[in-house]
Amino acid sequence: MQNVIETIQPAINTIVTAVVGVLVTFVLAGINTLKNKANAWLDARTTAAQREVIHKVAGEAFALAQTTFKEAGGIRKMQEALQYASLRLTEQGIVVSPTELQAAIEKAYLEYKAKTKAVLATEAQPDEEVAQVAAKEAVSSLAVKINDFLAQATAEVTPSVLVHPEPEPIAPVQMPATTE
Repeated sequence: MQNVIETIQPAINTIVTAVVGVLVTFVLAGINTLKNKANAWLDARTTAAQREVIHKVAGEAFALAQTTFKEAGGIRKMQEALQYASLRLTEQGIVVSPTELQAAIEKAYLEYKAKTKAVLATEAQPDEEVAQVAAKEAVSSLAVKINDFLAQATAEVTPSVLVHPEPEPIAPVQMPATTE
């Protein structure tokens, strides 16, 4: 029996070594795949964080230009906002193209306009509610007047339609008597 074990032992060692090698290869491939996915995720998170910073700085730049340069035209405000945003982003080590930065500032402007319209619409609602109440009262008043008018009209029409005056009795006409 010992002879058989000594004869088979090298073959078993070779098989076990091959199986372990294959398993280690699969584990290393899995780790490499996970590493690549983790790097991609970190890159995406960094980019997302940078984009968030870009949009915040663009909003600040728009607000600065809007309040500081009230009398200036839109082009001047955009130039000032671009200059401010470029300096702030450079300080933070974020490199952005001028077109991308302008797009972010334009987005901040459009969001501002949307919020302004929403506020104006909210402020206008009480006036609309007052107008609706006044319109309902006017309609109610008109309905009452129409009902009164119809009641009067039917009161005048009803007696003449429903009550038929009796015809006056016709007096017998006397014919002159003729003698024959």
